Amino acid sequence: MYKLFTIEDRVRVPPKYFTMKLQDAVGQILIEKYERMLDRDLGIVLAVDDVEVLSDGIVIPGDGAAYYHVRYKLLCFKPEVNEVFRGEVSEVLDFGILIRMGPVDGLAHLSQITNDFMVYNRRIPALVGRDSNKTVKKGDVVIAKVSTVGMRSNIQNVKIGLTMRPAGLGKLEWIEAYEKGEDKKTTSKKGKSGKGVKKGKK
Repeated sequence: MYKLFTIEDRVRVPPKYFTMKLQDAVGQILIEKYERMLDRDLGIVLAVDDVEVLSDGIVIPGDGAAYYHVRYKLLCFKPEVNEVFRGEVSEVLDFGILIRMGPVDGLAHLSQITNDFMVYNRRIPALVGRDSNKTVKKGDVVIAKVSTVGMRSNIQNVKIGLTMRPAGLGKLEWIEAYEKGEDKKTTSKKGKSGKGVKKGKK
């Protein structure tokens, strides 16, 4: 999900930066160019770090700027399908929940939260399971899996679909209960009267 890339490139430093220290100027230019940018290969660029100037400046006739060969690191966020992560519920909606994952939120639709039918309770507000009475509300910590990723032109257009239905996912309390066997449904045979059916002797 988080990746660190080391990149070498040539950076153009315009005259307005000549009064700054060279490394600071190059760093500022890279920050303005990359931070919060969405790239299909890199993902969302979160930070620029470890900027190194590797060459003397080159001036091209007719261009008042200087060009430098530099090396720098980019800290990026790129969700991958089937990746499992731990996050916090940032908002509860009548059609699902938003889960904070790094710099963006992913959506777990009602049908992808549990195997139970979830109903939106405006008074809490929370989503409540019709049969299990499981609840999920803002601030709950959950474990979810990425099911779909859509990354378009900018960070506002990132669409991430999540699921919490498979075993081992969901609210931490649900996972603990499942591991202890407390969340597994048991059934017994009943007669019409509601009492257990007794087998007669042959």
